Amino acid sequence: MAANAREKDIYKVTIVGAAGNAILLLFKFVAGILGNSAAMIADAVHSLSDMATDIVVLVFVKISGKPKDASHDYGHGKYETLATAIIGIALFAVGVGILVKSIESILFVIKGGVIESPGWIALAAAVASVIIKEILYRYTAACGKRNDSQAVVANAWHHRSDALSSIGTAVGIGGAIILGEKWRVLDPIAAFVVSFFILKVAVELVIPALDELLEKSLPEEVEKQIEDIILSHKEITDPHNMRTRRIGNYCAIDVHVRMDGNITLSKAHEVTVELEKELREALGSGTLIYIHPEPMRRHPEGA
Repeated sequence: MAANAREKDIYKVTIVGAAGNAILLLFKFVAGILGNSAAMIADAVHSLSDMATDIVVLVFVKISGKPKDASHDYGHGKYETLATAIIGIALFAVGVGILVKSIESILFVIKGGVIESPGWIALAAAVASVIIKEILYRYTAACGKRNDSQAVVANAWHHRSDALSSIGTAVGIGGAIILGEKWRVLDPIAAFVVSFFILKVAVELVIPALDELLEKSLPEEVEKQIEDIILSHKEITDPHNMRTRRIGNYCAIDVHVRMDGNITLSKAHEVTVELEKELREALGSGTLIYIHPEPMRRHPEGA
């Protein structure tokens, strides 16, 4: 997908998500206040964090889409990676907050405290949140995969984490309303369980983003694929000193290869151009490639 079309597609899905979050945010706060539900108000705060990540994606994808310039020879792709890390860290913070709050509520009930019963409007808001956030997750995740955007996929998971949180909220509120006073503890118990799912997703987002920011090499299987493509050219042997990394949504490859020292410079250039074409077909059109040809080693006579 062309850079301009990719940026427009990402902006469209993020704006739709931001609009959905804004509507849910307002509805949840009103439902939490009118329905006397602390769980629903907490869920509204979770939606507020979603809106914050939408803004992060809009800002950072705009920056990462810029071409290379005098101060960024490799482009601005890592701004998108940074956005992914920020979203993951935000998710982790939300997960920890839900975990701590649920433990406090459970301990309060164990000590004999009574959680006040919420109203039906709070349950309606929780159910609506589950449905809308799951739709937003699927819509956003499809865009992220289509455009190979880590930040958009990360934002999709933030939608799903909100849906999971709302499931716990719905179970707790529904149990409190339908089953009576002694079952109101279902709310903090469900929130406790859901918080671990949120934390798991956060870690899965943050670690790859940090790996990229710290220049971790591409996976071993990808490097093996690169070597196989290089060695498929009969003119080339001994790929070595290979260095790989990700820069945003594309890869960078730096490798030395050996060729017959007697071939012409034009022929060596022709071979490397064809190799670059095949590597970009396999790894993406934006792949940055540097190939350093060296003459084959000559063994001394009689060796």
